Amino acid sequence: MAWVLLVVAGLLEVAWSIGMKYTEGFTRLVPSLLTGAGIVVSMFLLSQATKTLPIGTAYGVWVGIGAAGAAVYGMVMLGEPATAARIFFVCLLLVAVVGLKATSGH
Repeated sequence: MAWVLLVVAGLLEVAWSIGMKYTEGFTRLVPSLLTGAGIVVSMFLLSQATKTLPIGTAYGVWVGIGAAGAAVYGMVMLGEPATAARIFFVCLLLVAVVGLKATSGH
């Protein structure tokens, strides 16, 4: 169950990190409220996952999901450069996430 919570927390990290772009410096009410709620729920789920998962594994997976997800969103939806190098490094992030999961002992 901790891994499910962690993946959901990571996906919410993707959502709130993308949401910050739409808050315009937290000057727009609705995007700001949604982003803030995403941050709170994501952190709460991360904290629940760390009750049973090692902190280094949980935090690494959470950050990896968030970074990879935000990068892919930027390339696909926001027209950010989708160079071979960027795609390679996003893939490395995903390999690291899988590696942390595989070596966590849980």
